[in-house]
Amino acid sequence: MFLSVKKQKQYFKMDTKQKLELNKFVKKLDKIRGRHTELVTVYVPSGYNIFKIIDHLAQEQHTATNIKDARTKKNVIDSLEKVIRQLKLYKKTPENGLAIFAGNTSTNESKIDIEVFTIEPPQPLNMRLYRCDQKFVTDALKEMMEYREVYGLIVVDRREGNLGLLKGTAIVEVAKFTSNVPGKTTKGGQSQQRYARLRDEAMHEFFKRIGDAVNKEFLDMKDMKALLVGGPGPTKEYFIEGSYMDTRIKSRIKSIQDLSYTGEFGLNELVEKSADTLAKEEIIEEKKLLEEFFSELGKSSKKVVYGEEAVKHAFELAAVDKVIVSEKTPEKLFEEIEELCVKTGAEIKIVSVDTNEGVQLKEIGMVAAFLRYAI
Repeated sequence: MFLSVKKQKQYFKMDTKQKLELNKFVKKLDKIRGRHTELVTVYVPSGYNIFKIIDHLAQEQHTATNIKDARTKKNVIDSLEKVIRQLKLYKKTPENGLAIFAGNTSTNESKIDIEVFTIEPPQPLNMRLYRCDQKFVTDALKEMMEYREVYGLIVVDRREGNLGLLKGTAIVEVAKFTSNVPGKTTKGGQSQQRYARLRDEAMHEFFKRIGDAVNKEFLDMKDMKALLVGGPGPTKEYFIEGSYMDTRIKSRIKSIQDLSYTGEFGLNELVEKSADTLAKEEIIEEKKLLEEFFSELGKSSKKVVYGEEAVKHAFELAAVDKVIVSEKTPEKLFEEIEELCVKTGAEIKIVSVDTNEGVQLKEIGMVAAFLRYAI
């Protein structure tokens, strides 16, 4: 096996169709299992000389003659031969690189069926890989399907602090802090002054703890697009204006919001109130799409339907304009809906269950549709 990463990774957002096709391809590969380490995976990175890969695999073919188990040896050699033949069909490496998988896919012990699977990925491959294993190596392709734009979240007041991440549609809390800052006192004179000083010192130490964690979590996070900050009252501004965070972190703050809550509710409220900043982000797009659907449904509109039976009937009438599919939809139904969209030209949107609206869609039947005309 050889593996090297020479380029810094870049991430490109795939459209829905590309993600669907890649997901289907990866699922098919993941179902295949070899009896021994006989399944061949080859990744050719974008910009790499394809003929060097061919030469290397020819050497690996020769090395495979040393495999003791006769059947495994034959399967590996034959798989490599199919990969080499496939590579020779290309005059040069495709723009985004190439991923090739080959091996015995037969589930019958007495039969051998060497198949080869090839994909030009929708995003540039930055990995060079050759491996023989009991399963195909699909991690790099799965990684492409992950949502890469990340927003850092900070919610803070005198009593509590929370750090989180917005990854696509998921809000994940990464750290939580509680303070020892005492409440206000009604005492006067020197006692009040001393008490106020103790409060200021405790708050300073509390903010310093949060600031250190912010620097540790977010400073070197290359995928973080921006930082959103919020909290009840003026405390958040005091925290931002102080010297608690690295100036490079401060420069990435894109939204400061007044909140009613801290904790988990505060993180959710921060995302919702930062809608302008996140207008093009997936979580807001999902919420708007589903809110529009449920609004139409609440009006008893005949231009929306939901549930497997009703949506399929609408497809039969060529009435579907846009179909919404929950990420929890069973694979068989998902593939049926996908094929119907291809045949009719309908748009397809996949939504998560990371929002209340997404959970609601899952509970009412997994799929829903906007119609071109009332039925």
